[in-house]
Amino acid sequence: MSKGERFTILEHPSDLGIEARGGTLATAFENAAAGMMSVILDTSTVVARETRPVEIYGSDREQMLVRWLSEVLYLYDGQRFAAAEFSLQELTPTHLRATIRGELLDAERHRTKVDVKAVTYHQLEVHDSGQRAFVRVFLDI
Repeated sequence: MSKGERFTILEHPSDLGIEARGGTLATAFENAAAGMMSVILDTSTVVARETRPVEIYGSDREQMLVRWLSEVLYLYDGQRFAAAEFSLQELTPTHLRATIRGELLDAERHRTKVDVKAVTYHQLEVHDSGQRAFVRVFLDI
């Protein structure tokens, strides 16, 4: 699956949006995280050397998406961890368990692009037909 099939970057005056798709909702969540990281830095230079486990709780699928992407953003901003691979082992409307692979940010190798401040609830969408899933989320830049 090419990047164009996995996610689309959306233009907005003060935000940047991501639409991500997948055969399952878990895959759409993984693709949304990949899309967000592709906005932040050139992910082709990131090597999946280290693993970070993630476990998140929320009240519904929409909150789970925002919390998931916020955790990926925290790993980048707070721990300087450049994520390259995302694997959800469990996703329910109130719980997510995943593994993120990447490496510590290296200013000499990793070219940064856009500074993402936060994941927003603006025009947030989460759809799962059982055969195809779609999510839309906007990032505050």
